[in-house]
Amino acid sequence: MASLRADFDELRERIRHGRELGHASFEPVYYLVFPPESILEVKRQTPAWEAKLHQEGWDVQLFSISEQLWDLLKQDPFWPLWVAQDEKSPTDWKKTNDALAARASAEDGLLQRLERKLSELDGNENALLIVTDLEALHPFLRIGSIESKLQGSFHVPTIFLYPGTRTGKTRLRFLGFYPEDGNYRSMHVGG
Repeated sequence: MASLRADFDELRERIRHGRELGHASFEPVYYLVFPPESILEVKRQTPAWEAKLHQEGWDVQLFSISEQLWDLLKQDPFWPLWVAQDEKSPTDWKKTNDALAARASAEDGLLQRLERKLSELDGNENALLIVTDLEALHPFLRIGSIESKLQGSFHVPTIFLYPGTRTGKTRLRFLGFYPEDGNYRSMHVGG
């Protein structure tokens, strides 16, 4: 737990320096990387981190992947059909996962929702976005693919609370068991 606090303090310092230096060729995207077994502790700490950042002058906004994903699914006209199908074949995980992944990736999926949130914050020099609940993407998507598609859209510091492991300066393993991915263009702290 002490290292999680130290990692958060390091992250705050990096954000502060990034903000002072400007972001001419660097998008202010940061990953707080932590072991998957610390997911609950991160959830407990997030309100305190939000308060600390607010005390430092940031207008902190949260974007919960799990809330957005749940909202997407419940609003889909096929939701009742999916529920009925799942009740008929509750162990057919592939079909269920494929349907959910298609919806999460479809038009007005998670990518567009995050892009809209970033657009709302554009121009607010004190805005800071924390993206939580990345574990809800399993097994549908990886946040690295969303980040790369949004390249050029990050105008406010954005922190992704990333459950996984770090295998190098730019390589991460989502949830600690997916193959490592080096396509991140962000700054990583912890892990």
